Amino acid sequence: MKATLMLQDGRSFSGETMGVAGERIGEVVFNTAVVGYQEMMTDPANAGKILVLTYPLIGNYGCAPKFNESKGVWLSGLVIKEKSKIFSNWQAKESLDSFVKKHKLLVIQEADTRTLAVHLRQKGEMLGIISTNGATTKELLAKIEAFRKKPAVKLLPKISVKKPRQLGKKKTKRIAILDLGITNSILRQLETLGLSITLLPYNTSAEEIMRIKPRGLIVSGGPEEDAGLAEVTANVKELIQRLPILGISTGHQVLASALGAKISKMKIGHHGVNYPMHNPAHYKGEITVQNHSYVVDTDSLSKIKQIKITGYNLNDRSVEEMESKKLKLIGTQYYPLSPGFNEVNPIFKRFLNLLKKE
Repeated sequence: MKATLMLQDGRSFSGETMGVAGERIGEVVFNTAVVGYQEMMTDPANAGKILVLTYPLIGNYGCAPKFNESKGVWLSGLVIKEKSKIFSNWQAKESLDSFVKKHKLLVIQEADTRTLAVHLRQKGEMLGIISTNGATTKELLAKIEAFRKKPAVKLLPKISVKKPRQLGKKKTKRIAILDLGITNSILRQLETLGLSITLLPYNTSAEEIMRIKPRGLIVSGGPEEDAGLAEVTANVKELIQRLPILGISTGHQVLASALGAKISKMKIGHHGVNYPMHNPAHYKGEITVQNHSYVVDTDSLSKIKQIKITGYNLNDRSVEEMESKKLKLIGTQYYPLSPGFNEVNPIFKRFLNLLKKE
């Protein structure tokens, strides 16, 4: 079945449908990673997005439940160049085709993703619609415009846990996680550290968090434009200086907003696995995984007393990391993924050091 991706500026791309038929609208972003398509599809930070994968062959190693980052697929749509006709991986349980059909994801394949990525680089990320209904250009653009005028959606109630959930060992240090879309790969690292983890709904109040007496709080990554983030920011603001806090990706932006910094949208977000950053204190470089379209404004953050910017992106000088030993907080715009099998990202060890001082 024929499918069309229509962008907000009137540029269109054609292809064949895969998964389910219909129409889906969302912001169109592209990810430059060579592998990780299943992790991207199940990353809650991509909720509501139309994701373009720039690597030309997708599905060659299949899919398996162990690689899911969350309980479901949150994308509005997926755009790929070519679907692999076979998959080969000893861990694979099903094909990409089977996976997207099971999760009712609308996918357009055989699209010119190279030209599409270049266009988005030049024009910036924008809204788009995938349609298999044969609608005209005028009709599709009208639907995009109607969607653009709607207020921000609230996906956090679907993404976040509905009630507190206990993970890890019960007799060790207890930390709380505000679940804006915590990924399984992050949870595995925290469990490796032997922590007692209480997953909390995104809108848990400051008083409720303090009532369970955690040694520290992690504000997880998740969707960046969600209407529920204002409530999260207000709650986090009340917790600053009351307990150590680690903000990850969107959680980093929430933490910065609670401190009084501004958040701005990038023309082209960082979506990939090879973004370089450095710490000005020691000039060591590091390659990071990132997935965000917004960033903390450097000037506004620099004016906040007791906050030190400890990481910059080497490509555009955007803020990647901040820290305050006095306020006992750390924020990372990048994903603090494990550097190897059963290894833990150093950022979590730094967070533990803050807990030891409590």
